[in-house]
Amino acid sequence: MAMQTAQLLHLLADAPQINARLIAVNPPYSPRWVAKVPVLRALCRLVPYFWQLHQAFRQTDVVHLMANSGWAWHLFAAPAIWLAYWHKVPVIVNYRGGLAAGFLQRQQRWVLPTLNKATVIVTPSTFLQSVFQQYQLNCQIIPNIVDTTIFNGDLKPSLSTAPHLVVTRNLEAIYDVATAIKAFAIISKQLPQARMSIAGSGPEHTALQQLVTELQLSDKVIFCGKLDRNQMAGLYTSADIMLNPSTADNMPNSLLEAMAAQVLVVSTNVGGIPFMVKDQHDALLVPVAKPEQMAAAVMNLVSQPKLAQQLAANARQNVNQYQPEQVLPSWLGLYQKCERANA
Repeated sequence: MAMQTAQLLHLLADAPQINARLIAVNPPYSPRWVAKVPVLRALCRLVPYFWQLHQAFRQTDVVHLMANSGWAWHLFAAPAIWLAYWHKVPVIVNYRGGLAAGFLQRQQRWVLPTLNKATVIVTPSTFLQSVFQQYQLNCQIIPNIVDTTIFNGDLKPSLSTAPHLVVTRNLEAIYDVATAIKAFAIISKQLPQARMSIAGSGPEHTALQQLVTELQLSDKVIFCGKLDRNQMAGLYTSADIMLNPSTADNMPNSLLEAMAAQVLVVSTNVGGIPFMVKDQHDALLVPVAKPEQMAAAVMNLVSQPKLAQQLAANARQNVNQYQPEQVLPSWLGLYQKCERANA
């Protein structure tokens, strides 16, 4: 979500008659020592956040709110919607995340009244649209953006003998990076020159490092930490296969970036992913938490160059619909529609 926000802001900076301002929910703490005090650090972010929203909405024509499930919804998204409603400013709720179905089922009593105050709800996928339709909420689809001028590449000779596998998800339980590591342990026994890079940060970092040590993979697995967009593009340039072991998902931009860079994709078939890609057409899809099947899919790509070439070609064709020149006009048109309706 942060990456999509950054890309959209960059594109809007060059759009005529658009003056976009970002109000972040996670600015640096000031003073820094506040970060060590749990309750105080929350207050030191929430109070300035609410005040900035209040001030900004007095001079705003349209609010574009990036939202997802969980506490982030209750703490940051819901208050922004109600403040926009109070200021009589149209608000576009751009809802993201693969956990929406469970969240709405558990929290509908609190969430639905707020969502109904949105001027428009936008989701990046038909998967999330179908979730919202179950609650009689109409959604418009505007897909994610991937810049193919940054994310590009070709299949590499290393695929057949020394494949470089990458995982580019945060180190959180929902993304189940442990399954990718276990799959790589199987792969490395058959391809001793294979290597893996894990780009991301999160609470599972220590446990995943321990797993790598236990599987005796420390000389083959690198933890890259959190990478910015250009660093991620550089990682994909050296990669052959991207593993996405997530247990819940919507429309991960990491898959689009990998496909644009001609990095082959092996992913779990959860949430919105089967709406993005088709198994055996532009990616290989496997069940959740099945390292053996994930490893087998990788070996199929290694041993079947024609399959790899066909998947890569289809994937590159797939991502054309997500390029900025295809997506940005939809946002600009929606902004204008909301502004006119509020005039």
